[in-house]
Amino acid sequence: MIIERVIISGGGTGGHIFPAIAIADEIKRRNPKVKILFVGAAGKMEMEKVPQAGYKIEGLHIAGFQRKFKLSNFLLPFKILKSLLKARKIIKKFKPDLVIGVGGYASGPTLKMANLIGVPTLIQEQNSFPGKTNRMLAAKAKCICTAYDGMEKYFPKTKIVLTGNPVRKELNGKQSDRNEAIEIFKLNPSMPTVLVIGGSLGAKTLNRSMVHGIELFQQEGVQLLWQSGKHYYDTLREELFGKNLTNIHLNQFISRMDCAYEVADVIISRAGAISVSELSIVGKPVILVPSPNVSDDHQTKNAMALVDKNAAILIKDEDAREDLVEEALKLIKDKQRCKQFAESIKKLEKPNAVVEIVDVCEQILDE
Repeated sequence: MIIERVIISGGGTGGHIFPAIAIADEIKRRNPKVKILFVGAAGKMEMEKVPQAGYKIEGLHIAGFQRKFKLSNFLLPFKILKSLLKARKIIKKFKPDLVIGVGGYASGPTLKMANLIGVPTLIQEQNSFPGKTNRMLAAKAKCICTAYDGMEKYFPKTKIVLTGNPVRKELNGKQSDRNEAIEIFKLNPSMPTVLVIGGSLGAKTLNRSMVHGIELFQQEGVQLLWQSGKHYYDTLREELFGKNLTNIHLNQFISRMDCAYEVADVIISRAGAISVSELSIVGKPVILVPSPNVSDDHQTKNAMALVDKNAAILIKDEDAREDLVEEALKLIKDKQRCKQFAESIKKLEKPNAVVEIVDVCEQILDE
């Protein structure tokens, strides 16, 4: 089935944006002449990242409801109405064959208007616990591509296709070279490595937990490959300056994440949906510290989907400062437990997610 025109809507975080771009890339690979338009939230990171990937994007002036009392909440109904009207105008003008929603503020108005106009829609739900918007949109969607089992609790069973989440291309290619990874990060090849990743912006809890237990890495002969995020890097570098911690490798951002995963013996991460999907493909022992600052506590639910299959350790955000480093060092010494976690998480991988999602898009248009 030739796909001629597609709108992909959503964003707000990398966890929504990068799967959206991966889907667009696969559609374009199959249909070189396709016209693809993204619809995002004005002022959010998709307005920068999508054009960098080579795609056009339109912005809606939409935001979410703030749980803390803010005057902006009173303007929300007007923003929603304005966004619905603009989304309708965009769809009418672009005339897409299909509209794909990947989650995020802009996805709601865009899919809502597509459904009203009669354009078929597909939802790509990344989390094990879907947000309210996707639950409301599901009734009119042609299909919902999910990453977890058991989603019939939230969506019509006949519309669900278990595909997994799209991940970055380099994780589905050839295996990275360990020697290259050691050289890139200037690591000691004979020393075990803990990798800490808190996202491109950073995770305060993970960073403070590392600082709290930093001396233990030196004492135990374990090196730390640490992505702090741009919000925390300068402060942490000043804080650690002069401590002569030769086995602590602090990075603001790790661009060669494939190499970082390759060299890691234990990985510490938040439990965003895309992170969990990537970690399943990587197949290494994982400690997950779900962020408490997300809607419906969905990161805990993502993490529990692994914990219930004996594929990861969960440490609560509130316990991380005292427990995280000690748990990581304890795990890295337990080779049998590491092997068990690695084997269990690898069973959950869905390496062909983006191919299967675009297959579903084609099936929708065939019908």
